[in-house]
Amino acid sequence: MSILTVENVTHGFGARQILNNASFRLLKGEHIGLVGANGEGKSTFLNIITGKLAPDEGKIEWCRRITTGYLDQYSTLQKGKTIYDVLRDAFGYLEELEQEMLALYDTMADCSEEALAEAMEEVGEIQNLLDYSGYYTIDAKISEYANGLGLGEIGLDRDVSELSGGQRAKVLLAKVLLENPMILILDEPTNFLDENHIAWLKDFLQNYENAFILVSHDIPFLNDVVNVIYHVEHAVLTRYAGDYDNFLRMYELKKRQLEQAYEKQQKEIADLEDFIARNKARVATTNMAKSRQKKLDKMDKITLGARKAELSFGFTPARTPGRVVIECRDLVLGYDEPLTRPVSLKLECGQKIAIKGVNGLGKSTLLKTLLKLIPPISGTVEHDQFLEPGYFEQEEIATSETALQTIWDAYPAMSNGEVRAALARCGLTTEHITSQMRVLSGGENAKVRLCRLMLKSINLLVLDEPTNHLDVEAKDELKRAIKEFKGTVLLVSHEPEFYYDVADEVWNLEDWTTKIV
Repeated sequence: MSILTVENVTHGFGARQILNNASFRLLKGEHIGLVGANGEGKSTFLNIITGKLAPDEGKIEWCRRITTGYLDQYSTLQKGKTIYDVLRDAFGYLEELEQEMLALYDTMADCSEEALAEAMEEVGEIQNLLDYSGYYTIDAKISEYANGLGLGEIGLDRDVSELSGGQRAKVLLAKVLLENPMILILDEPTNFLDENHIAWLKDFLQNYENAFILVSHDIPFLNDVVNVIYHVEHAVLTRYAGDYDNFLRMYELKKRQLEQAYEKQQKEIADLEDFIARNKARVATTNMAKSRQKKLDKMDKITLGARKAELSFGFTPARTPGRVVIECRDLVLGYDEPLTRPVSLKLECGQKIAIKGVNGLGKSTLLKTLLKLIPPISGTVEHDQFLEPGYFEQEEIATSETALQTIWDAYPAMSNGEVRAALARCGLTTEHITSQMRVLSGGENAKVRLCRLMLKSINLLVLDEPTNHLDVEAKDELKRAIKEFKGTVLLVSHEPEFYYDVADEVWNLEDWTTKIV
């Protein structure tokens, strides 16, 4: 049974085409991975099928009484609500259904037999939905999911405005999972989640009986949970059965076959054009030339997709500092209250350190404290006199400035051409460069911020979840650039496969925390 059918959808922004004649179907129980490079239109497609965006052309059909849960990259929480309030909101539509059912019961007292039978059928459908969705065990379900994602230890009475980025992500994720929809739509759900809770989500999705559509650049995660891949590239949406690794094999095979067919056809075209040029003016062979010309005109030309923008990441080294870059004595992290016991540590020149630990322990707080952007609760932080740090924050820039202006503001001495060339090296096209930061995709936004960082002379590279939103190619190129950087590196990441062969050492905040983990 098809839950969702998309037929011949076309959509674009200005001159840029995002989807061209795209078709898609979602069957009951299918676990779909939606993949593609940054800016290819994955989030746009999700916005179209959920009704947030109207397509230029095409048709979207959902089955009757469908329930959907949508977690997108830009979901927000309302200040003043507690975690419990937000999670309770997940059952709001069920409360409405219950009221609809009670109203139907009221109409049954005075109606025809035909209307009564129709109302009874409607009531039965609603009651089944309420039972299936766990409406009568709401508090137990809230407790189960909150504890599964580590929200219980934070306290369900905490105001959501007081939470860290990772904690907010977990609240939003718990809410959408509690809705238990017939179709779950998740856009980059592992961003800001730590390893433990990614494992919890993986287990949840592996056992999820309903259908879901998942956008993620976390390849091991995709391989573990999906059984169908839809790939969007050059505005075309293509379906592949199996996991991501199988898609990659089929995609590469298809690509090679297309390139071989293209080369063969180009040779044939060249031969025909050569024959026509040599023979069209001669009376004896003009008919043969015309015949070749007709064949050439009728030929269905094979076209190769536009080449992807080449990525070339690289960090600009500053002068070498002393042996000890940062030294901390009896450091206690925190804002209003301590997050850690006193810790003394040294960061030495050339070291590459990965920092891990569950959300809420203070990974971002540690980075900001080491950079002296915020003061510690107690203890001291000393910098080498020649320290030149470069800091990539996990929060996005969402302004009305263009990508071009964002770089120019930071480096006003650069020419227009130099700024454009720097952005192009980070995989951004002319269209991206002239777009406002707030309308760029998460991955495109991150590339602009990485570009700004790469133009600065640094000897300490500090990266807070740099792989969030980046596509596979960009992550691989970033890893290469970090490996080749001769300076010191501090890296926070929830992806072990990204940092394991980059880091010399791993600092686990779970060893320093005063909290129960």
